[in-house]
Amino acid sequence: MIFFALPLFMAVLGYLIKVKRWSWLIAGFNTSSAKAKYDEAALCNAAGSFLYCLGAVLLLPAIGNVTGNRELINLGGLLSMGLTIGFVIYANIGRRFRRKS
Repeated sequence: MIFFALPLFMAVLGYLIKVKRWSWLIAGFNTSSAKAKYDEAALCNAAGSFLYCLGAVLLLPAIGNVTGNRELINLGGLLSMGLTIGFVIYANIGRRFRRKS
């Protein structure tokens, strides 16, 4: 049952960032000079949604470990890497999180 701790942790972090707006959990965001340049609500919403999705994807390897299904473990690992790379690209391309002046 320890396999389900990481997906639960990701879901809790997603809740704290998206709903409670704990932006200080986002690495590199809470610097004093750059804080005024970013839309905190949009960034928290996107990061929280990403963590919810990552928690759901990480359920696959947990279920795979419990059932002994190696394909689920591999699929969960590949999907989590793809989701993470995709979110980093999404967050850094364009100006979707810049504060409109």
